[in-house]
Amino acid sequence: MSTTIPHGASSLHLVAGVAFLREDAAVFEAMLDGWAAQQLGGRALRSRTVEQRLRVVENFQRHASSYPWEWTAAGFDEWMVDQVAVKHLAPSTVRNYQHAVRQFCDFLCSPHYGWVEECKRRFGTHPIQVCHEWNTRPHVQDYEGDPRRRPFTRRELQTFFDQADGEVGGRLSAGRKGAAAAYRDATLMKVIYGWGLRAREALMLDTVDFYRNPKLPAFGEFGFVRVRFGKASRGSPPKPRTVATVMPWAAEALADYVENVLPMTRQDHKSAVWVSERGTRLGSRSLNEKFAQLRDGAGLDSQLTPHALRHSYATHLIEDGHDPVFVQRQLGHAYQSTTGLYTHVSEEFANRMLKDALARVPHMNAIEEER
Repeated sequence: MSTTIPHGASSLHLVAGVAFLREDAAVFEAMLDGWAAQQLGGRALRSRTVEQRLRVVENFQRHASSYPWEWTAAGFDEWMVDQVAVKHLAPSTVRNYQHAVRQFCDFLCSPHYGWVEECKRRFGTHPIQVCHEWNTRPHVQDYEGDPRRRPFTRRELQTFFDQADGEVGGRLSAGRKGAAAAYRDATLMKVIYGWGLRAREALMLDTVDFYRNPKLPAFGEFGFVRVRFGKASRGSPPKPRTVATVMPWAAEALADYVENVLPMTRQDHKSAVWVSERGTRLGSRSLNEKFAQLRDGAGLDSQLTPHALRHSYATHLIEDGHDPVFVQRQLGHAYQSTTGLYTHVSEEFANRMLKDALARVPHMNAIEEER
């Protein structure tokens, strides 16, 4: 009965009985080749993800000036100090680096691949795990972005949309070119907010991604949006999800655009919703530039980005009384803690919630009546 040799096994990447001029470097290179094969073949990860992880491990090896069978937790700690204190890497980047080294060490230490025995035979020692709970960052939150990023206030959002609509009206009244493009851009911003989409999710929409909600026929053909290019986990394909329409005005704006403006810009009957002046799908650079132009034209905070529209969607749904679990599913978050980071309720809303809570306390009701 034959035994299948797993992807990444030492016997597949080191020829037995061959002496190397630089044995340590040759074995390390074979380890990297084996780990890449294990991830690409055994786990079917994307090549880009595997390449990034290999670069991280090579970076650590150069910093440590030693090979995996010589690595220690102390050496790993020194490397982390350099990444955090000297290079000032973001917490999420530091965690990704730690994750790559931990997985590489797990691969080498696993008895299934034979690297421990190979190192014992060649070097008299073997690799160990150098990443532990006490020297790595815990994965408490799913998002650790720039805390300065915030959602629009409702007034800012209205000002922003007024600026976008004003550009359309200005071009039409002056008889200038670009009215269709301005209408496209204004609708795109409304769609990002109206369905809480990421920029790429919105840009990759096709007309076939919208369909009816039988429970809410008033939304017509735009009762649901099928997001096909949702944010992927590392090494995995995009995660699709379905987003229910909750804002009637957004559905009306999109329907008007698809029926009356898109046919004038789309070529060759392509299904892309957002088409550039050249007839190709609109890109993220164009979106960012147009957003910045509208934001600055409206005199709004320069910290606001297209992603702030998604933050605003989450915040405003919570303020309007939608269930947090529903909002989490709409956004496509795996963790409720992530949705919590996307919601920044206004002071007015917080005070209203506080007042409602205090109204249910008998002692506070008595004090209010005395006043």
